[in-house]
Parts: sequence; C-alpha cells; structure tokens
Amino acid sequence: MVHTDRYELIFQMSGATDDVVLVRMTDRLGAGGFPVYEDETGIVRAEISDRGEVRMIATGGHQAPGAPLLARPLGEDAPETP
Repeated sequence: MVHTDRYELIFQMSGATDDVVLVRMTDRLGAGGFPVYEDETGIVRAEISDRGEVRMIATGGHQAPGAPLLARPLGEDAPETP
C-alpha cells in the first residue's frame, strides 16, 4: 500500500484564518495500522488512513488535540512550508 509522505492538516480557528500544520510520515504505525505523521516539532502527531481519515494522537500528559477539518495530501513538488 502506498501512502503520501506529507499532509497539511487544516484546523478551523476562531479567527479569520485557519491554522495549517505540515506533517511528515514517520516510521511508526498507529493503533489502526496506518502510518503516523508528525510536524517538525513532534508535538502535532496523527495517524492518517489511506482514505484520508485522521486520528490525532496526544503527545503530552494533558493534551487534548482537536480534529482537523481536512488532511490535504501534498505531492513531491509541493513547497516545504505552508
């Protein structure tokens, strides 16, 4: 099964613009057996299925991550930062 190397996770914010986080595939698999993706800090972590379904993974003790509105796959020619 082929998976996309990078995604943009788009979170709806209360302000005028949405928050976009770039995540990359890691070598880990989540509970559902799909790849785990994380941002460059390692704080934002998500399991993303081959159908684009996202399950956010808490990376800290009191973290309660919200679900993104959209996980947009990025191609090889996409820019490195949103």
